[in-house]
Formats: sequence, structure tokens, C-alpha cells
Amino acid sequence: MTRIENRPLRALLGVLTSLKLTIVCMAALMVLVVACTLAQVHLGTWGAVNVYMRSWLVWWDVPGTVLSVPVFPGGALAGAVLAVNLIAAQLKRLELSWKKAGLWIVHAGLILLVIGEFVTGMFQQDMQLAFEEGHTANYVEYPRENELAVIDVTDPAWDEVYGIPETLLARADEVQVPGTPITLKVKRFLKNADLAMRTPNDAPAIATAGVGTSIRVAELPPVTTDDRPNATAAFVEPVAGGRSYGTWLVSALLAAPQQFVYEGRTYQLAMRSRRVYLPYSLTLKDFTHDVYPGTEIPKNFSSLVHLNNPARGESRDVLIYMNQPLRYDGKAFYQASFGKGDTLSILQVVSNPGWLLPYISCVLVTVGLLVHFAITMRRSMRRRAAAAEAHS
Repeated sequence: MTRIENRPLRALLGVLTSLKLTIVCMAALMVLVVACTLAQVHLGTWGAVNVYMRSWLVWWDVPGTVLSVPVFPGGALAGAVLAVNLIAAQLKRLELSWKKAGLWIVHAGLILLVIGEFVTGMFQQDMQLAFEEGHTANYVEYPRENELAVIDVTDPAWDEVYGIPETLLARADEVQVPGTPITLKVKRFLKNADLAMRTPNDAPAIATAGVGTSIRVAELPPVTTDDRPNATAAFVEPVAGGRSYGTWLVSALLAAPQQFVYEGRTYQLAMRSRRVYLPYSLTLKDFTHDVYPGTEIPKNFSSLVHLNNPARGESRDVLIYMNQPLRYDGKAFYQASFGKGDTLSILQVVSNPGWLLPYISCVLVTVGLLVHFAITMRRSMRRRAAAAEAHS
């Protein structure tokens, strides 16, 4: 009776520890890598990675319908199954002895490599810091996400900022701005839109206040590539103290914020890239763009920044250049791009708590292979010595 009840469990363990499952998972990952590489032409790097590598399933949109059907396991699913397979196979097959120490270390390194990719996919955040020479910034921005900033600029010494994520604007009809008496009624949200001056033939404007009354808004398909961001726009109606302050157009294409006054306090509205404020500041002192003599071929880009962190008593200069980032407070600042006649520096800011795991994994795999090679060679030399002694 017991043997019959254990059959399904034994069958499951047999599948989980099989070499065939290992090969299937690795083949699926290879297919995903190729598909992800090809898809970057249309989806961009981050879009393709999210669709193929950091999803549980790859979905296919049925043409002419709103249906999406799963057609292939995603990288997250293939990686998770591979990790379970490696762990189960190691526990079942590998002998717990010094002779197998190298293989234990190699398997541990491979498992850690898969775990590292999960940690990166779940927790890595990619941001940017763009500032001109002489400018000081205490924030970084998400280049592919926007927010509606409600800024209290009443006090000339400092601003009080409330950021409303675009995802909340997209799904909510009303948003209470924290810490203020203001409620924003979302009349319309557009993930991507183009702006133009209104003409007499245009339909009546939705906006009743601000510059939006003279602007025509055309909705565009969302951007899926990396070369440009979405120009997010929305029509919002601020309401405070039971009074409406009209319907305003806010857009990432509008350079200057718009403002209204409620009981002596001035509030600005601005759609912009989502910001994360830092407990320290960076000042760009100098940006350098070197080229090879007699050519326009780039040789080196570097940013000399001044780091100021009053809480830690730090005030020092740091040179950031190609392949030499600034790693500070859990973030890495890489030199990424430049502009405005070599006076604007753009730093890629990456926060990844698992950035060390791939390095540790590679070290473990290398050490494991060396240990296994040494043990095998030692055993082979002993056999040869024994054989030579037997024939002597």
C-alpha cells in the first residue's frame, strides 16, 4: 500500500532530478535568449528583457482580438525549474564525500547564478541623473516612468513635493494628494501623446485653465523602444475646500509647471520623470569628452563630481569615467551619455542588491572545477603509480 502511495512522489522526484529536464530548461533559455535578442529591434532592450527573460510565460497577442495566450515558458519559469532541478539532482546524485567536493562547489555556483538573476530581476532599479556643469542634484529619475508632481512653492526657502505615479493616475478617478487638502479628479489619462497649438476647427478643449486651453492633444501609441520615452499627459481637476480650480492639462512635453493658489498657498502641477530623492547631493564640476587626436572618435568620457553628505560628514570630489563608476550608498553611478555641447553629463544609476552574486558564482564554479580537476588528477596518478608498482 505504501509503495503504491509513493509512486507519484517517486515519479515527481524522478522528473525533477532528471538530466533531460536540465537539458530542456537550458534549451528553453537558449531559445529565449535568441528571441529576446531579436525582439530588441521592436521592443527595445528593457521591453524585450521584461517580455522574454523576466516573465513566467511568454504571451502572444492574437491578431484582431484582445486575447493573449501563453505560447512559451518565460525566463523566470525556466530559471526556477532549472534551479529546482539542480538542487534536487545534487541532493540525490552527488555523493557527500571529499571526492565530490569540486562538483558540490560547481553546483552551488550554478544555483547561486540562477538565484542572482532572480534577485536582479526582482530588485534592480535603473535610474538616471542628468545635470549640467555647476548644477547640484539630490535626486535621480526613472527615465521610463512619469509622475505628476504637486509642488507647494509657498516657502521661498524650500519646496514640498508630492509625487503621484502615472500608474495611479491611469487607474484612479480621484487621487487625494497626501498632506494637502487637494483632491485631483482625473478626467483623462494618456500614456503617450503629442501636443500642438489649437486651430479654430478643433473640438472644444477639455482643459479650462492653464496653457492647456490653447493646446490640442493627440493620443499616440505607447513607446516600446529605448530611444525615446513616453510623453505622458493627463487632464486633472484640482478640488480643495469644496472649490474646483478648473481642468488642467499636464504633460511631460510642457517645460514650465502651472500653478494655482489655495488659501494663500501656491501649488504647482508638473508631469515629469519619476524622481527618488537622495540623502546626499552631487555637483557636476566638470565634464570631459576626449577624442583620439585628429579624429572625432570618442576616447573617454568623464565627470568630475563633488559628493556632499552632511549626515556622514563627507565632502569630496569623485571622478566618474568609463568602466569606473561611483559606488555609494547602495547605488552605482556610471558614465552613460552627454549633451548640450559637452556641458551636460548623464549618469546611469543602478541599484542592485544582488550585484555581487554573479561574481561569487563565477568564482565558485572556477574553484569547483579546479578542485575537481585536482582530485581527479590525484586519483589518476595514484592508479598509475599502483599499476607501475604492480608491474615492477
